[in-house]
Amino acid sequence: MERYNFNSSYSISRIIKGGWHLAGGHGNIDPEAAIEDMYAFVKAGITTFDCADIYTGVEELIGAFQKKYEAAFRSRDLSPIQIHTKYVPDYDKLWKLKKADTEAIIDRSLRRLGVERLDLVQFAWWTYDAPGYVETALQLKALQDAGKIRYIGLTNFDGKRVQEILDAGVSVLSNQLQYSVFDHRPEWDMEPIRKVYNMPYLCYGSLAGGFLSDRYLGLPDPKGPLENRSLTKYRLIIEEFGSYEYFQDTLKCLREIADKHEVDIAAVAGKYILQKEGVAALIIGARNRKHLHKYQEFSHFSLDSEDLAKIEKMVQGSQGPKGPVYELERDKDGKHGRIMKYNLNED
Repeated sequence: MERYNFNSSYSISRIIKGGWHLAGGHGNIDPEAAIEDMYAFVKAGITTFDCADIYTGVEELIGAFQKKYEAAFRSRDLSPIQIHTKYVPDYDKLWKLKKADTEAIIDRSLRRLGVERLDLVQFAWWTYDAPGYVETALQLKALQDAGKIRYIGLTNFDGKRVQEILDAGVSVLSNQLQYSVFDHRPEWDMEPIRKVYNMPYLCYGSLAGGFLSDRYLGLPDPKGPLENRSLTKYRLIIEEFGSYEYFQDTLKCLREIADKHEVDIAAVAGKYILQKEGVAALIIGARNRKHLHKYQEFSHFSLDSEDLAKIEKMVQGSQGPKGPVYELERDKDGKHGRIMKYNLNED
């Protein structure tokens, strides 16, 4: 598995095992099976895990995995793992958040994961109407200085607010954001900052919850409620991209490229983002090891200039989405915002 080196002492796998699908919203989770799946991913070279304080039970699962295999980690039978969690304060508390609140959540993540220091804490903020995001980032910096956090990252912050946090003196390792064939918003306002500060992207949604796969090629537009909130979210992104028919045309384009490289559509869609300048890794929402062999394919081929030109032609013919990172989702009353859950720490 390819790796990305942030510096001489911190390296991650370019495919990150996402944790959202283990939070229960995508079907029942067997904890023992989930732990054994984590073992399989690490043995395959995918050593980096993404989770969050609001992903119910996921930090505990990863902590249990570490505990079960601590002897193997100690003896180097297993490669060292990297755990990226998130700090996502509840929407209703943003206007009155205190340092004690921030420290309590970070301490809770430390306990759940069973570690003395968090590798990367990715800070998210629901609405810029609440002005405390810079102050809260500085609270995280204080916890970093105290040794509880190794690196600070951001999640879904746009360029303007990233710059404000940087100007306040917070060192930011990365920005986690949505980036896919369907969604090029990171290129609107994040690129200048990324280049100046060498702040790479950790990308989610690059397979659009499974829509960017052979499963949906030729499939009629699904009617009625979708299987889970992830599919609902990305179906809305497809609407921003264009019509369902244009989505199908895009899948056909990706299928032609996939045939050339003897891989599937998901591999082409993922590799397209991995080859983007400034992308450190993709976060793949894998509930189990079923498709692990396919994720390994991402390291076995490259898209050439002809492939990229075909994809870019489809992108240029799309409608959007346009605007800064996560701007559509930040509108709580809009169709993207209405499907979100905003107070998950309380739950």
